[in-house]
Parts: sequence; C-alpha cells; structure tokens
Amino acid sequence: MSDWLISLEGTEAGKTLALSLALLAALLHAVFGALQKGRFDPWLSRGAIDGWLFVLSLPIALFLVPWPQGHEWLLILGTLPIHFAYKMGVALSYSRGAYTVVYPVVRGTGPLFAVLGAYAIFGETFTGMQWLGMAVLLAGIFGLAAYNLIHVRGVGRATLVPALWLAVGTGALVALYTTYDAFGIRATPNPFTFLAWFFLVTAVDFPAIAFLRYRSMSNPPALGGLSGRGLIGALVAYGSFGSVMLATRLDKVGEAAVLRETSTVFAAVIGWVVLKEAVGPRRLALMALIALGAVIVELGA
Repeated sequence: MSDWLISLEGTEAGKTLALSLALLAALLHAVFGALQKGRFDPWLSRGAIDGWLFVLSLPIALFLVPWPQGHEWLLILGTLPIHFAYKMGVALSYSRGAYTVVYPVVRGTGPLFAVLGAYAIFGETFTGMQWLGMAVLLAGIFGLAAYNLIHVRGVGRATLVPALWLAVGTGALVALYTTYDAFGIRATPNPFTFLAWFFLVTAVDFPAIAFLRYRSMSNPPALGGLSGRGLIGALVAYGSFGSVMLATRLDKVGEAAVLRETSTVFAAVIGWVVLKEAVGPRRLALMALIALGAVIVELGA
C-alpha cells in the first residue's frame, strides 16, 4: 500500500486523494475534540485515548511496518515534545473555557501559522484567490467563536479570557506540529513507518499524567466508561491525525491545514444533530462562511 501511495505523489489523483483525506481529517477531528471535552475530565480522556493508542500501535510498529533507520529516529522522537505541548495546551484550554468558544479559536489560529510555516520550510505559496479564501474561512471561524462567547451560558466567564489566550497559543502549536509532521513523513521512505511510530511515541506521556490525576480525585469516574471512550478516541485519532499527515505527504501542507479546519463546521453540526444544541441562522451563516472559504482555497490552487 505504501508503494501505491508514494506513486500518487505529484499527480492529479494524489491531489484528489489529499483533498479527501484532509476533509476526512476535519470530520474526525471534530469527533475527537468532542470526545476529549465530553463528560469526562479532559486530562483523563486524553490519558485514556493515549493509553489505547500505545497498546494498539505497539504491535503495528514492532511487526507490521519497516523499522526507522538512522536520522528517522530523531524525526520521530522530535514529535514527542511538540505534541506533548499541544496536548497540554488543549487540556488547559478545555479545562478553563467552553468547547464551542475554545475549539474554533484553536482551529482558526492554526492554519494561518501553518501556511506561513509551509512557506518558510517547503517554499509553498498561496495565490491571491487562496489568501482570499483563507480570510473568508478565518472570518467564519473567529466569528463563530465570538458568537459563542457572547451567548455561552453556564460556565465561568472569568476563566474564558485566559482560555482564549491558551487557545491562541495552542493554535500556534497546531501549526508547529502540522509543519513538523509533514517534514517527518516526507523524509521517511515508508510513510506508514512514520505514522506507526509517531502514534506509539507520542502516546507515552499522558497516561501517566491521567493516572496521577485519577488517583488524586475524591470521586473518580468508573474506569469502564472512561476506557471505552478512550478506545473510540484512539480509533478516531488514527483516522484524524493519520489522514492529514498522509495528505501533507501527497500535496501542499498549507492547503491540507486549511481544509482540515472545516472541522469547526463538523463540530457545530455534531452539536446540532447529536447533542441537540440550537444552531440558529447566524451560526448557520458563519458555518457556511467557513465552508465557502475552504472551497475558495481549493478552487484557487
């Protein structure tokens, strides 16, 4: 399968597949975010997800893909501090702010930095039409965050300001890991070697943090439900992070990063359809603006 995937690099078929993978990553990332922010403590949720990622990835990395060679080990190990910082940012943001406010800010900040990073490292450039699409998409994302901020109820609004600053910083980390992961998967001959070891290495930290937090709780949740949520989250993470990394191997990093941020639309739809949250015409218009921006970016390629 890796040979087939590599053969698509630089072709129209590869570009089409990259588009599909980026949109799939957007959908799955919205599901992933909802799982982490769901009814369990976000630190415990992430620990459960990473625990399952480690268990599931270990046999794949050891027995099903070629082992990394030479400098590839350094590239894989370099993912650990970057993704640890990102996961810390997400957990801190979700602990202090409403999901519907924090999530769009994290996802909206990321693509702008990612496009700049792709220019600096890979020499990728956007056309004028693509920058217009980027502006439209970001207007929709930050408009959605502002709308949710104004109308949010039932949370400590005093903690929202630090949560928003954390969200901006986390968005910068999204861009950093997107650019770094794209560099790593492109520099590894077999992309599935990088993916398997990436999921294994980046899953070693949060289970320990979650374990310590769980032990300190006076009324910890049942392990059965937490473990089940973690397994679902791990499977979703494979599809979400794996899809976008493969997309950056096949096509431009900046375009994949921008298209992935249509996840804010999917997140709102999940809230509307699954969680029965009210949407209203203003939120629908902002969601349409995000989708329109993504379409403009792709048409301007």
